[in-house]
Amino acid sequence: MLKAMGVGGLSWMTRLFNIAWKSGTVPKEWQTGVVVRLFKKGDQRVCANYRGITLLSPPGKVYSKVLERRVRPIVEPRIEEEQCGFRPGCGTTDQLFTLSRIIEGAWEYAHPVYMCFVDLEKAYDRVPQEKLWEVLREYGVRGSLLGAIQSLYAQSESCVRVLGSKSKAFPVGVGLRQGCALSPILFAVSMDRISRRSRGEEGLQFGGLRISSLLFADDVVLMASSVCDLQLSLERFAVECEAVRMRISTSKSEAMVLSRKPMDCLLQVGNVSLPQVKEFKYLGVLFTSEGKMECEFGRRIGAVGAVLHLLYRTVVTKRELSRKAKLSIYRSIFVPTYGHEGWVMTERTRSRVQAAEMGFLRRVAGVSLKDRVRSSAILEELGVEPLLLCVERSQLMWFGHLVRMPPGRLPREVFQARPAGKSCKRPNSSQGLNLILFKFAQHDLKTLGSKNAFCQKK
Repeated sequence: MLKAMGVGGLSWMTRLFNIAWKSGTVPKEWQTGVVVRLFKKGDQRVCANYRGITLLSPPGKVYSKVLERRVRPIVEPRIEEEQCGFRPGCGTTDQLFTLSRIIEGAWEYAHPVYMCFVDLEKAYDRVPQEKLWEVLREYGVRGSLLGAIQSLYAQSESCVRVLGSKSKAFPVGVGLRQGCALSPILFAVSMDRISRRSRGEEGLQFGGLRISSLLFADDVVLMASSVCDLQLSLERFAVECEAVRMRISTSKSEAMVLSRKPMDCLLQVGNVSLPQVKEFKYLGVLFTSEGKMECEFGRRIGAVGAVLHLLYRTVVTKRELSRKAKLSIYRSIFVPTYGHEGWVMTERTRSRVQAAEMGFLRRVAGVSLKDRVRSSAILEELGVEPLLLCVERSQLMWFGHLVRMPPGRLPREVFQARPAGKSCKRPNSSQGLNLILFKFAQHDLKTLGSKNAFCQKK
């Protein structure tokens, strides 16, 4: 709709935005959201099994994007490195690699790591607006810009739409606006302030770094070198959350210890004890108390096998489907390898990945193991690039990106850091050894990375 407005429409919208900016008020339609329900899973008669999505006025969303472009340069330099959510140039890959490297290095040097994976109850919807203005002033957002943001929240209302009918509008005085371009950066700032205020002298010593937490929006990992230090960090974090009316979900938050021998990690939030687990899925990747990725590979391969079983009769053996269509399904199921930047590709891992891949491609090609056709011949016939080659190329591109990061970026710092003590490294376990498999030394990688050698796919 906005693209079809033409020059006249854009001129009109610019005048409207200028009036809103100068007056500190916005049209009522920009302050009103329409909530629609989306079913998640479970019993359709239970309200908790639905997710509410708020729809906002398109011109109001454009105005909020203009404000976001002005807010971000002010607050971005003040947000700490531990927060990677809703920030340009940052993503889940950064946090997954950082945590993988910490776990790998701590295991290699036999340093225990006590971790608490914290889950917050509906954090996005519980940010108090009066506290939000206080946080923005603290981070340097003041004057007309702050007034313009407040105008979007002043007298904010929502209504619920069900089967084409709308309910009466009701006031909304808490939480961030869903669908608003400003909300992600406002939430990142709010979480950064909680993390900053709750930080003490505890944490994990990793080389010359002291790391006490990793955040991706409200996905939080607290880390320490002892259970006592971790309990102190958790208590301070809980206090800061309560100060802004957020609550830690004790049913979803869990503790885990990375150690070569079993250790207890008894943590409490208030009077409630948190469960200690041997594995936890953080940002979609399974981490274990033994620091190994075999469980994650097994989970991925098992998921692929389950999908293959479901598709076997309806897709794989369906003669009506062309080979091109089957390969499109292959690319959508097998090729997306989320989180592979931190994978350690041992010979056993490579064999498992290749076996899972070829199990599907052999069926597409119409051959079985009894036909004794080489995997390379099948790949050549289908015109498919080996999955391992895709992973290794992408890993090299990530490492090139890593060494080009500016000094101070946490993934780069943990990559270069080495914990104190004597290495007890198990064979084929480190990223450094992974690079040797690519026939790159560390200094060669840095030289090539600085020359943008991995920017383009070969």
